[in-house]
Amino acid sequence: MNMVERLAGTSSATSPRVAVLLPCYNEAAAIAQTIAGFRRALPDAAIYVYDNNSKDDTVRVAREAGAVVRTERTQGKGNVVRRMFADVEADVYVLSDGDATYDAGAAPKMIERLLTEQLDMVVGTRESDATEAYRRGHRFGNRMLTGCVTWIFGQTFSDILSGYRVFSNRFVKSFPALSEGFEIETEISVHALELKMPVAEVPTAYAARPEGSESKLSTYRDGFRILGLILNLYRIEKPVAFFGLVSIFFMALAVGLSIDLFVTYLQTGLVPRIPTAILSTGLVLLGILSLSCGLILDTVTRGRREVKRLAYLAQRPPGV
Repeated sequence: MNMVERLAGTSSATSPRVAVLLPCYNEAAAIAQTIAGFRRALPDAAIYVYDNNSKDDTVRVAREAGAVVRTERTQGKGNVVRRMFADVEADVYVLSDGDATYDAGAAPKMIERLLTEQLDMVVGTRESDATEAYRRGHRFGNRMLTGCVTWIFGQTFSDILSGYRVFSNRFVKSFPALSEGFEIETEISVHALELKMPVAEVPTAYAARPEGSESKLSTYRDGFRILGLILNLYRIEKPVAFFGLVSIFFMALAVGLSIDLFVTYLQTGLVPRIPTAILSTGLVLLGILSLSCGLILDTVTRGRREVKRLAYLAQRPPGV
């Protein structure tokens, strides 16, 4: 009996406990369809809908559709994900959106790969030819932000903003979840990269929202928030590289300002522009201080990473 058959409801008592997590905000038009899709794909899974202060009938519709409905009052998808990861106990977690855009039928395949290869995360990379599925600028923004993460942290993911993911218990219970909004997917991806977790990607269909359902993602505002998170994580996780670049900038500026002073000194033995000389000296000192900060913070970062790694190893591995 393969994993797909077991997840389809023909399993024995040894089947993994699967929890489907759906963060929602004003998704009354799509949540019933989303729950029905996951119920068909994973009939034995527990489906949790966490409402985030919806103004419509999301809570009522989700309850009538048979989901376990809970509430997170602090606004923001990151806050909801943090609450879900803390509250729900399972062996396998399927995180998706409540807008019926992700293919629920791909979940058994993603779970099978997670358990068969003993991975900690499988990302459902979005594939769609429908122009309605992506708002203007989303494709470009996704490629740009994915490229930034690839350049800084290394090539692993092709779609860091996908909200469709399958996790092991080990990942969920060791993930700190510090983000508050839509940048949570980026934090999840970088966390996996930094701890060098075993991960994979599975192409999944991505559809347009049903009629009456509206996206809560702001292309520019949330895009800049995600970019800011990437830069902040770069500063935190790679301090030598970050502060090394700052140091190079100050040093290069100091050299540029002092070339003319140095030439004049060689020709006349005088330093006529004292303020420029003082500024150049200050910039050199700033460069040295910046590099020193990077070296010190690198030691702190290594210690933090070791603690996170130990917390990760304290959890049971997938499939065990």
